[in-house]
Amino acid sequence: MKPHRLIPVALALATSMAALPAAAAEVAYTLDPAHTFPSFEADHLGGLSVWRGKFNDTRGSVHLDREAGSGRLEAVVDVDSIDFGLEAMNAKARGPSLFDAVRWPQARYAGRLVDFVDGRPTRVQGELTLRGVTRPLDLQIRSFKCMPHPQHGRELCGADAHGSFQRDAFGMDAGKDYGFDMAVTLRIQAEAVADQPPAVAPVASR
Repeated sequence: MKPHRLIPVALALATSMAALPAAAAEVAYTLDPAHTFPSFEADHLGGLSVWRGKFNDTRGSVHLDREAGSGRLEAVVDVDSIDFGLEAMNAKARGPSLFDAVRWPQARYAGRLVDFVDGRPTRVQGELTLRGVTRPLDLQIRSFKCMPHPQHGRELCGADAHGSFQRDAFGMDAGKDYGFDMAVTLRIQAEAVADQPPAVAPVASR
């Protein structure tokens, strides 16, 4: 093809490429500690009753690419912030027979967001580190939503997740000899705010 004929072809190609939507990029979010609370349920005396509590201090980050259907998260929980609504229970849980908060002050969770449906993750494939022990722990995401934050416009994403683990696998076997069920159910509410405001698409010149 002669050089003078290449020019209109190149212009047409450039125009068509410019018309394509920009590829979605991974977005970084920071967990909102005022709206993120891992809560749990644990057996008391083999079915006599159920203990329920939560942790008040959680921080972490989320990276999400909804177009690609991928993402990851990391969270750190201060176990000293455990809250049963009764200080005597809190003190017992912080002690060496359970969380041993002096020796192991933090629990950590890290995982990949997977099984996306319509741009929303439905599961986290991850690992929990508790009392210095790391074990696989997957979470099912019951609901997931993103929207502009009503106050500052940055994207806000929220999720409700649940999972379960055996606490004796992490060295927390207090009560096992009395018939306590070692299963712990997790119910986690989480919200995360985008680190950067949304990019504004440039206005095409005429």
